[in-house]
Amino acid sequence: MSEGTLYVVATPIGNLDDLSPRAREVLARVDLIAAEDTRVTGRLLSHFGITARQTALHEHNEESKATEVIKALKNGKSVAIVSDAGTPLISDPGYRLVRKAHEAGIVVSPLPGPSAALAALSASGLPTDRFVFEGFLPAKKAARRKRLAALDAETRTMVFFESVHRLAACIADMIHTFGAGRAAAIGRELSKMHEQCTSAELASLAAMLADGRVPEKGEFVIVVAGAPAAAQARASLDTDVLLRELSAVLPGRQAAEIAARVSGAKTNALYRKMLALKSKKA
Repeated sequence: MSEGTLYVVATPIGNLDDLSPRAREVLARVDLIAAEDTRVTGRLLSHFGITARQTALHEHNEESKATEVIKALKNGKSVAIVSDAGTPLISDPGYRLVRKAHEAGIVVSPLPGPSAALAALSASGLPTDRFVFEGFLPAKKAARRKRLAALDAETRTMVFFESVHRLAACIADMIHTFGAGRAAAIGRELSKMHEQCTSAELASLAAMLADGRVPEKGEFVIVVAGAPAAAQARASLDTDVLLRELSAVLPGRQAAEIAARVSGAKTNALYRKMLALKSKKA
């Protein structure tokens, strides 16, 4: 018996007419659809008059369910994996299943289509030649700022997902980390009735959220311009080496102040680091 094929099928992020004819045909003929939420996928299938057997595959059961789906594929069944909206695996379940399919030698076939991340990027007015997808940032403020700080010198355009409840706080933290003048864009309700694509500096986007020009309703993608090349150069500096060289010829506080101006780091943090380096040397 020949093995089945695992189809990774992109589904609409809002407008149901964005389901491709090929995706419609595959969903209608596969033996099984592994859906993130069978109720959501059921409405999509019903809209197109498709009757197909579904099984739930989500973040809480993917490990065990993947084994079950692989068994079906090994028995010659064809399976499609879909998320609630957009391209599966992109901030959605499915990675474990696809990985197991490859390990089992099963054919994996992608059906490209809607993607909220790429839709927002394409309409952002920001550079698209190189970009990085960061998905959802941490929910807690401290962890979110820590992650953003790690991206401070990222020169590629950055794409984030964010929930409506944390949107304003997220933009505020981006201003804290990247600066009020960093170019950015918000994609809201993409492909839906109330679609809105707004490109402005982070401070202006915060103001638009505050006064309702960008309503805090729906689903959001945030796109942020990468850092200038100078920021990346500062980040690549070896501050340990810089502090050793400066402290050899200058008083400690002065050495830390110069290192801070060159590297963009905080003076007090560099002064403490220099003292630690001296104690190690001693």
